[in-house]
Amino acid sequence: MAALEPGWRFTAVDPSEPMLEAARQQLEANGLLERTRLHLGQVEDLAADGSYDAATLIGVFHHLEGDEAKRQIFRSIRAHLKPGAPLVVAGNQYAYASQPLLLAAWGQRWRQHGASPDEVKVKLGKILEGADPPHSEAAVMTLLHESGFGDATRFFSSLFWSAWLTCKTA
Repeated sequence: MAALEPGWRFTAVDPSEPMLEAARQQLEANGLLERTRLHLGQVEDLAADGSYDAATLIGVFHHLEGDEAKRQIFRSIRAHLKPGAPLVVAGNQYAYASQPLLLAAWGQRWRQHGASPDEVKVKLGKILEGADPPHSEAAVMTLLHESGFGDATRFFSSLFWSAWLTCKTA
């Protein structure tokens, strides 16, 4: 996004200091640090003044436990956006255990990249413990609607991972 729009400024928010540091390093390596404000904490910590032109939430919502936590982050993002502003959301959909064929495909993908059968077993175990994704794409749509966003368009999908574009409703 930054390469296409040299006038844009960004705010990066993460509650994890190591993750924010990794972002800082990437921003610095790509000459974008001067255009980005880094915030260690939650979206709720920023002034909810409706001043942001757009937002992304990538790789986050499926780590939040329960639908209320997911609605809360979507509502918080909404409070920071201008009317009609776009939101790109990407994350895992489906309860992992409900999709054994996709889990097996994920394991095969890791094997193709050199993981041993034992490593695959450990990785799959972590996945089954470490996240609480919505149970379907319809559940993602419901969460977005309940949080004040309009209809979303899925523009990417691969195994469990999908990405959607939606906009803040008036």
